[in-house]
Amino acid sequence: QVQLVESGGDLVQPGGSLRLSCAASGFTFSAYAMRWYRQAPEKEREFVARISNSGGITKYADSVKGRFTISRDNAKKTVYLQMNSLKSDDTAVYYCNAQLLSGSYWGQGTQVTVSS
Repeated sequence: QVQLVESGGDLVQPGGSLRLSCAASGFTFSAYAMRWYRQAPEKEREFVARISNSGGITKYADSVKGRFTISRDNAKKTVYLQMNSLKSDDTAVYYCNAQLLSGSYWGQGTQVTVSS
C-alpha cells in the first residue's frame, strides 16, 4: 500500500533552517510529481511546493519562494523540503502528498515550530 512518512520537523528559532524528508513506498515514485503542504493551527491546509517526477520542474507558493527548496532523490524514493530563513508564520504541520491515479495520499505530517 502507499505510504508517505515525513520526518525532520523541530523547534527552530526565527531565521533558522530545517530540512524535511518524506520517504515514499508502495508506488512507482519516479513516475509522479510530489507536493508539500502545510497546515497552521486553525487554518486550512495550504500548498507549499511541487516537484515534477524527474525533479526538473518546481513550483512554490509565493509565501515561501526564495526561502524554501523542494528536491527529490528517486533512487531513495524520498522528497525533501529545505527551509531557510524561517519565520513564525511558517509554524505548521507539514505534509507530503502524492496524487496518483488511484487517489491522493498523505503522510502523517511533521511539526515545524518557529519560535524564539
